[in-house]
Amino acid sequence: MRDIYGSLKGIMQKLINVLAVGSFLVSAAIVAGGTYVYLEKDNIIKSVKENIAGEIQDIVGDSLVNGLNSGVPEVPGVESGGTPIPSLPF
Repeated sequence: MRDIYGSLKGIMQKLINVLAVGSFLVSAAIVAGGTYVYLEKDNIIKSVKENIAGEIQDIVGDSLVNGLNSGVPEVPGVESGGTPIPSLPF
């Protein structure tokens, strides 16, 4: 009976040690990630602002060009020179 208890105790001790080391590594990774984000927050914000501004410029530019091109109706019977200036009646 003592041998089974002793071997289970050894296995459980190893398991608890592995869990403790894993917990430490996860905590260290969270602290390291938080530190990196804190130290680089200005560069991250600048990069995000530049990306958003570029996307907005693309969206607005495309919508303006597409909107202007699609918003002009075709006038039937008018050539590309425009309409003639009407003459005065007198």
